[in-house]
Amino acid sequence: RPGRILPTLRFTVLLVGALAALVPFYYMIIGALQKERDTSVLGLLPLPRNLTLDNFVGVNESIDLLRSLLNSLIMTAGVVGCTLVFGLLVGYALSVLSFRGQGLVFALVLLVQAIPFQLLMIPLYVMVVRYFNLADNYLGMILPFAVNSVAVLIFRQYFLQIPRDVFDAARIDGASELRILRSIAVPLVRPAVLTAMLVTFIGPWNEFLWPFLVTKDATMQPLAVSLANFSQANSTFQANPMGAVLAGACVLAIPAVVLFLLFQRHFTSANLGSAVKG
Repeated sequence: RPGRILPTLRFTVLLVGALAALVPFYYMIIGALQKERDTSVLGLLPLPRNLTLDNFVGVNESIDLLRSLLNSLIMTAGVVGCTLVFGLLVGYALSVLSFRGQGLVFALVLLVQAIPFQLLMIPLYVMVVRYFNLADNYLGMILPFAVNSVAVLIFRQYFLQIPRDVFDAARIDGASELRILRSIAVPLVRPAVLTAMLVTFIGPWNEFLWPFLVTKDATMQPLAVSLANFSQANSTFQANPMGAVLAGACVLAIPAVVLFLLFQRHFTSANLGSAVKG
């Protein structure tokens, strides 16, 4: 029937697009499992005898994989925690409270969005490493990313959707602003919290340049930096050096994929207006 042609065509186009987007991830996994690298099209369907887990074993023997993962986890957890705390506080202040200079603060938040991190890297390096002496330190890796302007904007937009009657009623009952934020505002913007967590997690988890600058001790380097050093130092590693690098990339990608699969069903807007009676 003509009415079914358009939905079928739309589904087909979306399916092809989804498969095309998954090809790089599939190639990464297949490349990590290949005993001998095959860059041809036929390499996408490798023979069983060319599949092995030796690349993962080789990476683990060449670098301290668990230690590097732990470093990445500590850095990422610190950044996510700071982002949620400061993002909620600033987003709440910009959307719910009224104070002098509120518009200026919001303009500064937007300005930060327009400034590339690379322009700030040199002064940040001088401040963190030379002034604060935080080289080879978790705090030195976390501080430049502690406040995320994207998270601030996400929380601000969600807080703006909450009816002001909710906050006014809580204030009449004698609740402080921190109590209102913790007990009323945050539960109503749970989708924003989950979204900010995922968006923030991906950045520091895959961050390479800043940790590379501030960590020279191999025991303090996150996985992305350890893999880069492994790639440079082991160009003649086994029959498939690129397979070992792809194996490390798979390990780096797994937590982000798992986190998305766990939280993706929560990325829907809540019915914020349901908090008001009548």
